[in-house]
Amino acid sequence: MSLPNPDTAETFQVPAVDISSYTSERTIAARAETARQLDVACSTVGFIQVLGHGIPADVLVGLSDAVDAFFAMPLHLKKSYIVEGNRGYTPPKSESLSLSLGLESATRMNDFFEAFNVGTEAQSFAGLDLSEDDYGLNVWPDIANFRTNVEKYYVHASRVARTLTTVFADALNLPHDYFEYLTDHSVDVLRMNNYALPEGTVTLDGDLTGMGEHTDFGLVTVLWADQVPGLQVLGREGNWHDVQPIDGALLVNLGDLTARLTNDRWMSTLHRVKPPIIDGTIQRRRSVAFFHDGNIDATIATLPSHLDAADGLAYEPIVVRDHIKAKLAGSQQGKANTAAVREASRVLAASNGYGQA
Repeated sequence: MSLPNPDTAETFQVPAVDISSYTSERTIAARAETARQLDVACSTVGFIQVLGHGIPADVLVGLSDAVDAFFAMPLHLKKSYIVEGNRGYTPPKSESLSLSLGLESATRMNDFFEAFNVGTEAQSFAGLDLSEDDYGLNVWPDIANFRTNVEKYYVHASRVARTLTTVFADALNLPHDYFEYLTDHSVDVLRMNNYALPEGTVTLDGDLTGMGEHTDFGLVTVLWADQVPGLQVLGREGNWHDVQPIDGALLVNLGDLTARLTNDRWMSTLHRVKPPIIDGTIQRRRSVAFFHDGNIDATIATLPSHLDAADGLAYEPIVVRDHIKAKLAGSQQGKANTAAVREASRVLAASNGYGQA
């Protein structure tokens, strides 16, 4: 599979990798080739167009229907589902994702997306004495078939994420089940995003943005999204590039914890969402992100195979709970994350132009 040089802006693209060799019975050689392609994609771009994921079309239609039904509700009804923690409804302009990187110069609480979150609960893991303070309790809107449709997709997204970590293990020459000890009670969250200005808004104000530049917190993110402009990825050459899913693909990107494991050989790629403005108005865009973040009490340390003899550790070991807490304090509470020095420096060094290539 021929891939572009990631350092050449004109040829930037998100590689497509078919993972059907891991979702069906295939030969060892076929899986080895899939793992090789994924390793190239992870070490050059950090975003992947994943094909062969096996999610049925009717499940994706059900998810789309659920997203549309919830966000079509009046704002005052959606606000009745605001709860503490990383669950429930997030109104527009109540978060600033760039502050999760510690960028004090970022416009505070000016991301215009709205979201609804559900996720794995501590009570899902009987006998482990876990706290809902670390996980969160779901709230479900009173909409016909909403919970059923979302839960059907959640099961498949979880399967895809865990399939990918299996491919990760093979690509990194680790035991096939290496990631199981990091994910057997993983903090997983499904975030449904709606990018549309609030009712009655007809103009952009100041530096209003869809979602500020950020990296994802955990191991891997599985994203279903409309084929609508807006999502941008920061290339290694320092330019922002527009990215849309190709037909039949899910977009997948690595999170901070995978970058830590691989000493940044696999980078947690910075991304953002800019307003897709058409004829002076913002075109609506939807996305649904499944965040596979790892066990809340797991310690993430760089793999011995990825330690650099000259420079030593790129990161100090960190407990998943502490990492997520710091990132959420930035995005949701406006407290700059001072630990995200490496990620913030990449943003500050980047070109700020929209859609540069």
